Amino acid sequence: MEDSSNAPKFHIDRSTYGEGILRWFQDSHAEHKNVEIAGIDIPVATGFSNETVFFNVTSDTEQGRYEGRYVARIEPEDGGMFPVQTPECEVSVALQQRVMETVQSTSDVPLPIIGRLQPNTYLGLPFFVMTYIDGKVPSDRPRYTEEGFVVDEATDQQRMQMVQSGLEAMAEIHDIDWKAADLHWLNPCDGEPTQAKQIEIYRKYVDKELSGRDHPVMAYALDWLADNDPNDDRIGLSWGDARLGNIIWQNYTPAAVVDWEACALSPTEADLGWWLMFDRMSFDDVGVERLSGYPTREEQAAYYEKISGREVRNPHYWEVFAAMRFCAIFIRLGDRLTNIGLFSPEMNPAVGNMVTQSLATLLEIDNPTPSLI
Repeated sequence: MEDSSNAPKFHIDRSTYGEGILRWFQDSHAEHKNVEIAGIDIPVATGFSNETVFFNVTSDTEQGRYEGRYVARIEPEDGGMFPVQTPECEVSVALQQRVMETVQSTSDVPLPIIGRLQPNTYLGLPFFVMTYIDGKVPSDRPRYTEEGFVVDEATDQQRMQMVQSGLEAMAEIHDIDWKAADLHWLNPCDGEPTQAKQIEIYRKYVDKELSGRDHPVMAYALDWLADNDPNDDRIGLSWGDARLGNIIWQNYTPAAVVDWEACALSPTEADLGWWLMFDRMSFDDVGVERLSGYPTREEQAAYYEKISGREVRNPHYWEVFAAMRFCAIFIRLGDRLTNIGLFSPEMNPAVGNMVTQSLATLLEIDNPTPSLI
């Protein structure tokens, strides 16, 4: 696949960020004087959805000189990557800010300090700001299983600790009582949330994004998922993008769980499926040998079952569901990459890509749309 690490994710003028952030901070923190914004950094290896902007603030207060570092999450011009769960979730950053506040107030899941949702008057798009958490994040590009601190610095025991403590954080999310936490606004159903509703949401999303184009593997996957629905009634808050790369790590222990834009009310085993899918795509599907000390997929599922107290009933089904979801958002991603000129329309990256191939492999079917990227 062509390197897309420097591809622009959005089309807005980033040169105005400093001015907009300064106005926001001055309006939100009147007690701070002589405010200066510096160190604005927009990492290119953080995916293709919400823009993430790091910045430093210095100011004078009655207590003395203030220095702080923050992170802004900004709504993309053309919407988030994942399908909208309910009308109250249409603004991706609003969804993230709201659910993170709930998780922070109802659990011990590590999160940054989260500010209020901000209007588009400052940066041209809605955003919210969090405190910066220092730590290490496993990279997607280059893949963390091939280079970086997990490969070059971690011991066998530390790799084991990372994976297990990540699964512990995920299990803690699943322990949240979504009704007691008043997460009803995230429920897309009139009654109890169901897996059938999630399949319906993704089917509508896929149909809209494809706009009449054929996607045989996706069509088969959606039908297969509906036909094999396990009717799992263990509903809870699903993190949605559960993987090592969405955790900030300090000493190989989670310091903050981030990226909540894919959250939903669904059978919680869906998160384990996504976790295992990314494990497969980080090792097996790309021919990378499993790192020494890194637990096998079976060991990870068994550990999650042990610490969560939840029986792992249908790991293959939930991994197929995860791959379908990833394949679905790749339709939108492929079109965005085409629209910015990274790929030609003839290459059709929205359909012909490695995620489609992974989904076909999981389903043990032929893929008539091999990747051209």
